[in-house]
Amino acid sequence: MEGMKLDLWGYEVRTSSDSCISAINSYYHQVLSYGRVRSVILEAPVHDKDCVLANILAAHFLCSSDPSRAPSHFQAAKSLLEQATKYEKAVFNAISYLISQDRDDDVAVELHSKLLKDFPRDLVSLKRAQLLCFYLGRADLSLDLVQQVLPVNQEENYIYGLLAFPLLELGRMADAEKAAKKGFEINKQDLWAQHALCHVLQYECHFKEAVEFMEGCSSSWSSCLSFMLTHNWWHVALCYLEGNSPIQRVLEIYDHCIWKELEKSDASCPEVHLNALGLLLRLYVRGEIDAFEDRLKILAGCLTDEANWYLEWHFDSLTIWALASTGKLSKAEALLNGLKSRFSRMSLKKQQLMQRGMLLAEALYEYGRGNEKQALELLGPDFDANNCKAIGASNEQTDVFNEVWYSMLLNTGQAAKAIEVIEKRIKKREGVPFLWCLLERGYNLTGRKEAAFVGEKARALETTYFK
Repeated sequence: MEGMKLDLWGYEVRTSSDSCISAINSYYHQVLSYGRVRSVILEAPVHDKDCVLANILAAHFLCSSDPSRAPSHFQAAKSLLEQATKYEKAVFNAISYLISQDRDDDVAVELHSKLLKDFPRDLVSLKRAQLLCFYLGRADLSLDLVQQVLPVNQEENYIYGLLAFPLLELGRMADAEKAAKKGFEINKQDLWAQHALCHVLQYECHFKEAVEFMEGCSSSWSSCLSFMLTHNWWHVALCYLEGNSPIQRVLEIYDHCIWKELEKSDASCPEVHLNALGLLLRLYVRGEIDAFEDRLKILAGCLTDEANWYLEWHFDSLTIWALASTGKLSKAEALLNGLKSRFSRMSLKKQQLMQRGMLLAEALYEYGRGNEKQALELLGPDFDANNCKAIGASNEQTDVFNEVWYSMLLNTGQAAKAIEVIEKRIKKREGVPFLWCLLERGYNLTGRKEAAFVGEKARALETTYFK
């Protein structure tokens, strides 16, 4: 048909411009490979200002990168909708609701599910839908969506990384490993498959194997987003830390692989800061912050920039801790009050989803100030960081909040409770030296004779992975 082209998925797009389709296809690749030039989508409507798909994808990209420019592309797409193909209309409907004010996230997921039923090869729409599920803390829905489209994407690039991640979040490590390995076989540079395989190795305490695998893959990260580059290095640093490598190695990764990203002209500071914060809190709870204290103060200075507040709840929560722990209490309190204000304006449904996230932010403020009893009261006696995933964090990212909780229990005379929850955690990850050290401390505080054995176990594990 004249004026019609096929995109990467083989779906019809109303345009006569090869350059427009080429820009759209490049954007697809950038999204799935975590590339740092997603802005290539802005070239598509330049080549064909009347292409609905080009305009709605550009509007979606601009909503987060340059919001003032998004409405013109949205209106262009909307005004031309009658001449669009069925596929373009489906993408328009899903994205227009996604970027609307006061959206219902469940409806947004349902619209993407409908889109994927009709157009199952569209892996970028699948990725958008999975991101929605991530911020709902609904890995089960994310898995349903990828399984829905898997039959027509059996040997496709990127599909198995998209399958592996929700499996990880659901604790299905063997299935996640199988999917990640298949994705890696299809494309050795599939960062999401690499990342998923690292998650598995890390969870199963194969720390040395994890860092060797990721360091071997690291040459493929140079062209990816600041978030993904520094997040992968965060995983590597965390494996060294959990495996009790000399702290100098963690320091080197922080300086040369995470913080150094900020030297690039196109770096995203909040994305780098998020991963830096995640690592520094791990060090803080382990009592290893002394070597990093100057770095924490430098980072906290950057975090006073209010332009980067309220981008993401997870980032804001960690920022509150960093500001409070470095004495920037007025800034920490201002950010916390801002979150409370946003929480109060949420729908009742959204408030129920974010209630634990709100309490976590308040607890991290008190923890940063040294008010551990108050922080514990906010978290409650049955705290489980897995219930806080709607802040926009994976199991591995939220696990530090469990570590904070264990530490505070031990510090405030609740050793019996600490022992109970640490023993449960050790049953799942018995190769982590730090957990055995915490358990040893709990046993000593309660006068249990098994403390000596547990201490020996901790010392043995400390020399197991990196000699």
